[in-house]
Amino acid sequence: MPASQANEKTASTTVGRTASAPILSGDYDRDVKAFSTFWLQGLSHLDGLPGRAKRSETQQAEAAASLSDARQSRRTFLGAHVGRVYRDLTDGLRSFRRIEELAILAGEKIPGLCPASLRLAKEATLVQAEKDGHEIDQGLFFNYVLGDQACGRHLCHAMLLPRKEALEKLDQLKRHGKVDFDHASVERKGKASIVTLKNSRYLNAEDDTTLKDVETAVDLAMLDPETMICVLRGSVIEDGKYKGQRVFCTGINLTHIYYGRLPYLWYLVRDIGFVSKIYRGLARPDVSPDEVYGETTEKPWIAAVEKFAIGGGCQYLLVTDYNIAAKDAYMTLPARKEGIIPGAANMRLPRFVGDRVTRQAIMSELRMECDSATGRMICDRIVEPEQMDQAIDEAVELLTNSGAVNASSNRKAIRVVQEPLDVFRTYMAVYAREQAYCHFSPALVSNLERFWNAQQRKL
Repeated sequence: MPASQANEKTASTTVGRTASAPILSGDYDRDVKAFSTFWLQGLSHLDGLPGRAKRSETQQAEAAASLSDARQSRRTFLGAHVGRVYRDLTDGLRSFRRIEELAILAGEKIPGLCPASLRLAKEATLVQAEKDGHEIDQGLFFNYVLGDQACGRHLCHAMLLPRKEALEKLDQLKRHGKVDFDHASVERKGKASIVTLKNSRYLNAEDDTTLKDVETAVDLAMLDPETMICVLRGSVIEDGKYKGQRVFCTGINLTHIYYGRLPYLWYLVRDIGFVSKIYRGLARPDVSPDEVYGETTEKPWIAAVEKFAIGGGCQYLLVTDYNIAAKDAYMTLPARKEGIIPGAANMRLPRFVGDRVTRQAIMSELRMECDSATGRMICDRIVEPEQMDQAIDEAVELLTNSGAVNASSNRKAIRVVQEPLDVFRTYMAVYAREQAYCHFSPALVSNLERFWNAQQRKL
């Protein structure tokens, strides 16, 4: 049993109102001991109460106060010591650890700073409305890590490295030209690597079952030495209204959120992981991914939008280089109805359509038809639905006939002005904190019931 879980178990034997938060001493080891003890006492007190769904009003207020006090003290501790914590977890910035691993290690190294595996597993069995939101503490942790320039850059670098699963499958791709996963595939077609999203039951929505497969496919597409460009496309739907038709992506799986099946870290792993890889390329351990002095392995990306690009699907179009849309397709960012932040769209969409349209899309449910003046600010070419395959082939030729180096260089030159790594890092620092609170807000559950009829949907 990890030390953090053992300590939580020990601390839970004593239930009672916690003492006041400790005051920073400035001594790292002393502060770790004092703050960890305080956090574990708070968790012990919380564990002595009934589950959230069964608490009285008084107990609900008591739990909320305990969680709030602990979170404020975590901010105090991280504000003083985040650099030391992160360096301890990464061997002085010499080891790269992904977000998923760091979140667990932080709670083991300093019990109570982030939730332990056992506590996360227990919360994972609950529907969203019954969770206490312990994962918010992960959001606070990554808020401070990303807010620190050295630590945040190092974490972004770690998340731009190819997944080990991609490196293990690379020989298969080289030999056979295709690798197929449950929820994504990558296939070589001439000069292009075609990445296909596959989640037919949910109209190619994104959730915790799709994340690793899509990121691995994206990695492989860029690692393939035989191709010069990548294409992102949705798969053919197997049943229902769109049976036999390709659709692009319906964004986040709202049903999974409602039933508590989407962990908070999904948001960070997605946007600092494969979405950032599409935009920035793949990093190497020995070279910074920074645009000025660093280097990444990257290829241009084409997106093929069929039927719709909703939420996360629309977000993809803000990091790809050339977007082809069927004439009947549309884009939306229904963040207001979902109650969450739409990834990095708040930062990227204004570059395409300006501030006012961005606010209308995110806050007022503006539907953007691809074949419209606004839609053409995002989509480079509009075609009849039956012409999509031909249009993709033509776009591949258009973007590769001057060579791969030219395309890669121009991407970097555009990016260093629009969204250099530190701008992205700073945005994600805020996103890490705010999305955590959104994900566990009662308003999110209410929105899903009002606008999505979530309580009537089945997993």
